[in-house]
Amino acid sequence: MTDDFPDDRSDGKSRAVPSGRLSRFGHFGRLAGGVAGGMLAEGARRLADGQRPQMRDMLLTPGNVGRIADRLSHLRGAAMKMGQMISMDAGDMLPPELAEIMARLRQNAHRMPPQQLQKLLAAQWGEGWRTRFRRFDATPVAAASIGQVHRAQTRDNRDLAIKVQYPGVVESIDADVDNVATLLRVSGLLPRGLDIGPLLVAAKAQLHEEADYRREGEQMTLFRTLLADAPEYVVPLLDAEFTTDRVLAMGFVEGRPIESLIDAPQETRDTAMRALIALLLRELFEFGVMQTDPNFANYRYQPDNGRLVLLDFGAARPVPAGIVSGYRDMLRAVINANRDDARDAAVAAGFVGHGAIAHHRARIDRMIDIVITEFGRPGAFDFGDRRFVGVLRDEGMDVAADQASWHIPPADILFVQRKISGTALLAARLGARVDVRAMVDNYL
Repeated sequence: MTDDFPDDRSDGKSRAVPSGRLSRFGHFGRLAGGVAGGMLAEGARRLADGQRPQMRDMLLTPGNVGRIADRLSHLRGAAMKMGQMISMDAGDMLPPELAEIMARLRQNAHRMPPQQLQKLLAAQWGEGWRTRFRRFDATPVAAASIGQVHRAQTRDNRDLAIKVQYPGVVESIDADVDNVATLLRVSGLLPRGLDIGPLLVAAKAQLHEEADYRREGEQMTLFRTLLADAPEYVVPLLDAEFTTDRVLAMGFVEGRPIESLIDAPQETRDTAMRALIALLLRELFEFGVMQTDPNFANYRYQPDNGRLVLLDFGAARPVPAGIVSGYRDMLRAVINANRDDARDAAVAAGFVGHGAIAHHRARIDRMIDIVITEFGRPGAFDFGDRRFVGVLRDEGMDVAADQASWHIPPADILFVQRKISGTALLAARLGARVDVRAMVDNYL
């Protein structure tokens, strides 16, 4: 049995997770101090060069970018998860420097030192937990924002993947979300007068749900049932014996990272993305429940049979009927090339605020026309062709520059749109070509 846990002096990739509130507060304090020092140095340099430094230029220096990314990665938990969420949601809209921070946070986190892992598992399973396994690999196969995954084999030869939650995650969610929101405000990305309170409440609630591993196990079992008629997907089997509030155990499923398909033949990439888009449409229009975290690490690919392994159901949530009908109305208007109906449906659903229409109707209409044109092209949609994205971004940034036009959609829409945007981003990464319009037609 592999059960030895060496001391904390390891290869440099292990880093203890700050678990106490005071400890985490101290890390944010040191981050603020380091960033402030970097800002003063950059401001002095620019003044010496005869420049008039702007707040954003002083904040988002390469040194500060590194400080912020490293500290949030060290903290893990909600701090790192918020960074990942922003990077998937905002994508092309982020300033380049902030986009770099968020891109770093999509990479694997540092793992827990062995002694911290041992202490956590003893608290969840009891001091003699190692005797229940034939093998438990102390080195994780993956380390992410909320937990890390270990491979193990039970005494009766069950091959398991065991996700262990970092200590202090649940207790630090609310404070971490508030601290990341402060970072966004200071960066100048958010207007001072914008009320993001409701969005922060929704983010905290979502993250508390994601940190409840018993709930995630229930959602994984639900999706396994919902997709029982779809052999192209693989959902792991929950192992209830070793699952607790902070540990999630499931059958280990082989698979390669979905991004490994980048070099695969075009037909293979297209087939995989067609399956993921079909899943998205079923979640939205059939199941009434959606796994709303499109992180690429949540999908794996089995090259021998072409099946897709679906992982991480912590962000699975019901989709209200009103949201479903709103998307159906918008898609129907786009397919019918009816700009006015598309605009009205977007406002009714909460996507666009009345202020944006009142002040920037021409820009909104141009954006709708672009979507109608791209969606209306016959045959497969080429996700690898991103030329129209830059035009949409420029128009959107012009609208966003007017603070009177800022509008935060309802949280339920944001969660669904996060899945849609992330799926499109993955399709673009793979350069997939899929006849999305034909697939959507089946639901309208």
